[in-house]
Amino acid sequence: MIIQLHKTIKPEDLQSIFKTLESNQYSVTQVKTQFENYLICIGKQDLDIRTIGHLKGVKDIHRVSDNYKLVSRKWKTENTKIDLGNNVIIGNGHPSLMTGPCSIESEEQVSKIVAHLLKNNIKIMRGGVYKPRSSPYAFRGLGIDGLKMMHEQCKPHNIKIITEVMQASQIEDMMEYVDIFQVGARNSQNYNLLDALGEIDKPVMIKRGISGTIEELLNSAEYIFSKGNEKLLLCERGIRTFETIYRNTFDINAIQILKDKSHLPVIADPSHGIGIREYVTKLALASLMTGADGIIYEVHEKPEEALSDGQQTLNFIESEKLVQKIEHLKSLL
Repeated sequence: MIIQLHKTIKPEDLQSIFKTLESNQYSVTQVKTQFENYLICIGKQDLDIRTIGHLKGVKDIHRVSDNYKLVSRKWKTENTKIDLGNNVIIGNGHPSLMTGPCSIESEEQVSKIVAHLLKNNIKIMRGGVYKPRSSPYAFRGLGIDGLKMMHEQCKPHNIKIITEVMQASQIEDMMEYVDIFQVGARNSQNYNLLDALGEIDKPVMIKRGISGTIEELLNSAEYIFSKGNEKLLLCERGIRTFETIYRNTFDINAIQILKDKSHLPVIADPSHGIGIREYVTKLALASLMTGADGIIYEVHEKPEEALSDGQQTLNFIESEKLVQKIEHLKSLL
C-alpha cells in the first residue's frame, strides 16, 4: 500500500497515521522525494483503507501488490516525464535520442561528435569516461578529465550528457558535469550505488543486468525511488543467454512489458542489444514501434578505430540515416 501525504502535513498528524497503521500490524517506511511525500506500508491486505483515507494529512491512498511499489503503474497511471531543461524532455510522447561514442577518447573526437549531434538535432550525448571492461588490460576511460572535456564542448550548445557512474564515491565529482547518471548492466544490483543515487536530484537511467529479469530491473529502480529520487529511466540492453552468434539477446518483449508494469520512461539500447553494427538501425526502429520512449546508441566517426565497442558502433552516415528514418516513423508512433 502507498499513502501519499500532503507536503504540509503536521508532525502530530503524521504520528497519528503511523499509530493507526502500526496498530493494524503494518510496517511503515516514509519516503520523501523531490516531488512528494509517501508512506510505503507492508502488512495484511484486509485493512479497510477508509480508516486511513479520512485521516488528516492523507492526500491519496493506493493498493499496490507488487514488490516494486513506487515504480509500479498500479498507483500512477500517467507516464513519468524527465525534464532535463532547455526543452529537453524524455517521455513526452516523442522519441528521445541519445548518442555518442562508447568511450570518450580525445577533444577532437568529442568535437566531431558534438558537430554530428547538432547537425541532426540530437539533444543528448552519451559517452563513457569510467568503463567497466571484461579485460583489465582494455581501455578503461579517461575518468573525470574526459567528463570535463565532454562537458566543456556540450554545454555551450545545451547538449545534455549521460554517462556511466561505477561507484558511489564518483558521484560528487561527476555531479556538476552530468545530466543523467547511467547505471550499467554490471552495477544494476550494486545496492550501495543505487542507494547513493537515490539521494541526489539528478535523473538516473538503470540498465537491465547482464542476466537480469524484468522484475529485478524494476526492483533496482525501486531502490533509488525509495531513497528519494523519482527521476528514473529504465533501459533494455539485452541479456546473456545460450546464444553466441550475437553479443546479447535483445529482449524487445521487455519494452512493452516494462511500459505496462511501470510509469517510468523506457529506453532501448540496440547497440549493446545485438552488438553487430549492421542490425542496430533495424532494432532501434523496432524498439520505437514496440513503445520505447527513446534510443541510446553508439556512434563514432571511424568505428573501426574506436578504442572500445567499434563492432557495434554506427558511423556518422549510418547514424544520420537512422535519424531520418526515425523522423519518417514518428507519424506512426
